[in-house]
Amino acid sequence: MSNDNQIPKETLDLWKAYSEKKNWRITQLPNGYYQAEFKDDDDWKGITRRETVKGAEKAIDASIEHYQRKLKLAEGPVVVKTFE
Repeated sequence: MSNDNQIPKETLDLWKAYSEKKNWRITQLPNGYYQAEFKDDDDWKGITRRETVKGAEKAIDASIEHYQRKLKLAEGPVVVKTFE
């Protein structure tokens, strides 16, 4: 099997970081909206804005699930059925 489709280690490391809730936070903006932020090295990057804290946390949880799925798929094919 060829390794041409391998995902770079830097990308996998970023996906791992995105999939851990400890790397996220929610801040309230001056306009009253809440921003989900991701810690990138020592800086916080705004990712998405929502009207409520609950909405911002749901967005974070959805992002975490998304990157966990990507990491699982990056492990390679999984045998789901064999035949005799």
